[in-house]
Amino acid sequence: MWPIILKTALLLVISNCFMTFAWYGHLKNLNSKPLIIAILLSWGIAFFEYAVQVPANRLGHNGNLTLGQLKIMQEVITLSVFVPFSILYMRESFKLNYVWAGLCMVGAVYFIFRK
Repeated sequence: MWPIILKTALLLVISNCFMTFAWYGHLKNLNSKPLIIAILLSWGIAFFEYAVQVPANRLGHNGNLTLGQLKIMQEVITLSVFVPFSILYMRESFKLNYVWAGLCMVGAVYFIFRK
């Protein structure tokens, strides 16, 4: 089961990198451009997100991960990608709330994966 979980998680990390840039990257560099430019660019980036995310979910689901487990993995990975993105790329300050949210997600992982 671990190889499936690790492969699924790796694909979801890659997917989330694309997703985070598609959703938030335009706020840094395209804020002065017309909205349609940001939308089209975000859709283009989102294509690559889906090209990785769909196979990740299929792999995980075919490997006997439940939908709930896949969703919680997705959320934990989203937070794990978002925090460095917001600090390093968007230059926002670190917030202690990220730690508390992360701890809540650890609890969610425990409950969704326990037997």
